Amino acid sequence: VDEKSIFDVQIKRLHAYKRQLLNLFHIIYLYQRMKEDPTFRPYPRTFFFGAKAAPSYEYAKKIIECIVAVANVVNDDEETNKYLKVVFIENYGVSLAELIIPAADVSEQISTAGKEASGTSNMKFMMNGAITLGTMDGANIEIVERAGKENAVIFGLVTKEVEEYYRNGTYNPWDMYNNDARIKAVIDSLSYGEWTRFKADRYRLIFDEVMNRGDQYFVLKDFDSYVKAQEKVAELYQDKKGWSKMCLMNIANSGYFSSDRTIEQYAKEIWHLEKVN
Repeated sequence: VDEKSIFDVQIKRLHAYKRQLLNLFHIIYLYQRMKEDPTFRPYPRTFFFGAKAAPSYEYAKKIIECIVAVANVVNDDEETNKYLKVVFIENYGVSLAELIIPAADVSEQISTAGKEASGTSNMKFMMNGAITLGTMDGANIEIVERAGKENAVIFGLVTKEVEEYYRNGTYNPWDMYNNDARIKAVIDSLSYGEWTRFKADRYRLIFDEVMNRGDQYFVLKDFDSYVKAQEKVAELYQDKKGWSKMCLMNIANSGYFSSDRTIEQYAKEIWHLEKVN
């Protein structure tokens, strides 16, 4: 990989609500756009994934299969691979996290708003100077409160909006498909892209989950906002002094997430324990 590229990292359990699929759809979009438009060349980016899927979680395993298949196509394309690389790190665990997290420039924390109870990798990334690219969900909320919204890149629906869509049932992924050519091209590639290896039904499970089962985690609804957030990341990264300041503000404000403070707050507010001196 190009060590001068932006190291964009999403390492966490593979689950639909954590939306590794949104990250993958953006990668497919970048690749498709570069192939269609020779004048479009994004700032070099290396996307790292690290994840495990539960043995019986077929959907999660299919997403991993698709990530690896897209990576094989993207990484082997000499026309575009100076600008776009995809790495899926096998058997992700703590030892690998110790290497990956300090190297990260961007921390992908893109779960559907209201679905992430807390999350912990975002705190570790923050402590090591990575910039949070995320939704207002889980510990991202506290990261933004501590480091300042200007030192993170926030996008997408908020919890109230997600709950409103669930309540009134007005969201239809086919509306997104029919009204956004980028989304249509990405979804169509699940049947006709090079990563299908000439099997149109290879990723039928992913297609059905998004298009025929209501896209319950709003991958397509947040797509445009996510693309714009990623463009902002690239713009910010090229201002080296400004980016360094953002990194330092995250590191300097990460002390709030110490285990001492957390356990003491639990003891006081939840367990109602007396301190022993």
